[in-house]
Amino acid sequence: MFEKVNGKVVKVDVGMAGGVVARNGAMLFYTGDISFAPHQIPGAAPGMGGGGIMRMAGRMMAGEHERTMLASGNGEVHYGFAGLEVHVVQMQPGAVLRVEASRLLANTAALQSSIVSVMSSGGGGGGGLMGALRGAASGALTGQGMFTTQLSGQGAAVLLAHGGFLELPVGGPLDPSGGHPQTPGQIVVDPQAFVAAYGNVQTELKTALSWRDAVGRGSGEAMQLHCAGQGVVYVQASEEKL
Repeated sequence: MFEKVNGKVVKVDVGMAGGVVARNGAMLFYTGDISFAPHQIPGAAPGMGGGGIMRMAGRMMAGEHERTMLASGNGEVHYGFAGLEVHVVQMQPGAVLRVEASRLLANTAALQSSIVSVMSSGGGGGGGLMGALRGAASGALTGQGMFTTQLSGQGAAVLLAHGGFLELPVGGPLDPSGGHPQTPGQIVVDPQAFVAAYGNVQTELKTALSWRDAVGRGSGEAMQLHCAGQGVVYVQASEEKL
């Protein structure tokens, strides 16, 4: 699988990994007999069916995901991107990794990948497609995308962050002395600092602002990403958008 060379570069034996999917521009150098081909995340194609709203959602979805390349063959590839910090997540069966597309460097090709929407429920967001579109309006103000990449299965993924990573456990085991969780059951994150959530963690973008407040004097801190469940939330030590 992936091995960190230093804080900003990983290497991987592509043959042993069964192929590697990485964002365009991430390959630094390789040795051996490696071939590269364009790769499409399932669900990222803009050609969604339905009416104008569905087509608009499809264009949003396509625009929020990085182009990727599939590496296959036998050899070793070194990956890095823009001098950003890297972190390797070893995926376990039953766990899910939801990561912002711009903060995913690479993953083993055997992982199941899809695109899921981040709904906004605060301030009358609601669910369904209209809730997603309202979430997109919030995302335009916060830097949090309307859609995020979801990975599952057995393999590994590499995350990117500006300024380093914070690993925040959510919903850990109960404290044997008092019966209360040893870690919080929910963490509220600045959407611009959010990198990924791993395990059984649900994410939801919320805002307490009215539309008038958002247009007038709203700030990014008023829009928050609520992370609840059990697992780990990864946060970068910066609000800089990658």
